[in-house]
Amino acid sequence: MIILSIETSCDETAVAIVEFKNGGAKVLANIVSSQVKMHSKFGGVVPSLASRMHLKNITSILERAFRNAKISKKKIDYVAVTNGPGLIPALMVGVGAAKALAYGLGKPLIGIHHIEGHIYANWLKKSDAKNNKLWEAEFPILCLTVSGGHTQIILMKKDLNYKVLGETLDDAVGEAFDKVAKLLELGYPGGPIIEKMAKQGDEEKIKFPRPMMNSGDYNFSFSGLKTAVLYEVQSCRDAASMRLYNDQYKQDVVASFQKAAFDVLVSKTIKAAQKHKVKNIVLGGGVSANKKLQKVLAEAIKSDLPLCGFSFPTSKLTSDNALMIAIAAYKYVEKNKGIKNWKSVKADANLKLR
Repeated sequence: MIILSIETSCDETAVAIVEFKNGGAKVLANIVSSQVKMHSKFGGVVPSLASRMHLKNITSILERAFRNAKISKKKIDYVAVTNGPGLIPALMVGVGAAKALAYGLGKPLIGIHHIEGHIYANWLKKSDAKNNKLWEAEFPILCLTVSGGHTQIILMKKDLNYKVLGETLDDAVGEAFDKVAKLLELGYPGGPIIEKMAKQGDEEKIKFPRPMMNSGDYNFSFSGLKTAVLYEVQSCRDAASMRLYNDQYKQDVVASFQKAAFDVLVSKTIKAAQKHKVKNIVLGGGVSANKKLQKVLAEAIKSDLPLCGFSFPTSKLTSDNALMIAIAAYKYVEKNKGIKNWKSVKADANLKLR
């Protein structure tokens, strides 16, 4: 079975072609064209610009994927595409391309929720290998999805079965990282910059709040933490001597901010995992690439849930990509679920995970 998948929910134009056989995945092509450099001068993604770049790139990336895969279009069995959530102008480009392919090839089309793609990225342990056995996961599984657009704790009792236990009530954690980086004039995207700078800082130097840490539910709020960083920086800048506002100060700020954010994420994840007696905890989304988050969550699981497994995606599968969409689509084919014709799949910027 060969699946072609497309991902254009934000600012990456991505196409993958994957052959699934005997419980394994052979990656024939996996291409991601990023627009980060273009959007960095604006301090964030500009939806209209992202859409124009997707339109410009999608045809050439599809052609390149087929060249890399060394197969004809007729060999494709299923087409899959991220149909939400995301930026609607960007989603429409990917969905339009997928519908055209499915119609032209006479193949079924599978719409994939962006977040389930990030979750199923954990099922492929070596994204560069030619042939990979997919993870035979033991359920129930708790998923912590952390990115620029999403922060959620999701319970899975079986494949393709999702229950959102908690989510952010305002900013996603990745968005908070970007805004703190912008406040300190560090550049965009903020996550990798803050992770690097935090290694040189004292994470105990500044006592930032842990919003909703003891709220009794699994929801998050990061706008208050972001505001606390703003007040701290303003206070330093307004001090009589600007000598305090230096590189070391910035390193201490981002280290303390990162620790506060991760303390909340880890605490709530562990509490949810204990309550629901899960067998595995998985990370997903762009922020899951953060080595500090991987480390502190792994340590908490080892301490509080020693029999629980822990997984996070390979570094190439943490950011948006089409390979994760293909893996999720394979699960739909395996379960004979969600397989539609080209007319039935529509882009939905607010698509809910069900």
